[in-house]
Amino acid sequence: MNPNLIGTAVGAALAGWLLYRRVRRNFGRQPLSEWRLYVRTALLALIGMLLLRGTAANPAVLAALLGGLAAGATLGYFALRHTTFEATAEGRFYTPHSYFGLAVTSLLVGRLAYRFLQLYQSAEAAAPEPNPLAGFQRSPLTTALFGLLIGYYLLLNAGILRRARTLAAGPAEPGPP
Repeated sequence: MNPNLIGTAVGAALAGWLLYRRVRRNFGRQPLSEWRLYVRTALLALIGMLLLRGTAANPAVLAALLGGLAAGATLGYFALRHTTFEATAEGRFYTPHSYFGLAVTSLLVGRLAYRFLQLYQSAEAAAPEPNPLAGFQRSPLTTALFGLLIGYYLLLNAGILRRARTLAAGPAEPGPP
């Protein structure tokens, strides 16, 4: 069996699992775990800063990223206004507005699938490039959608964390393992 095929299959399975988890978090009541939200927010902020640094040399891509961040933050604000919070004897929970998160995730996944298909077709005709993700970094639309996703989840997570402080304390939540 071809080792490249095995690596591709494992990568695709991992990407599918991560996508499933992301979509699942857009539906239904979610337990409010502050430390998880802090970790997610910090990782998204780090990725956003790395993207800003990586696009600083290309003004068109930088403008697309900043526009995506602003649009994502705007969507995150409206999604936060439609998010419900509750404190029960079982703990603290929030229910995100399903359509906002699903729309943002779908846009990014659709664009990534399209770009992977484009890059795959062009890679067959051209010599291999040392950086396989360079095509993504040069695409303003793909970068804008990454910015949209980052801006959306940064604002939404920060808003949920802010609201978590005002919720009546439920039972002590477990910390990180």
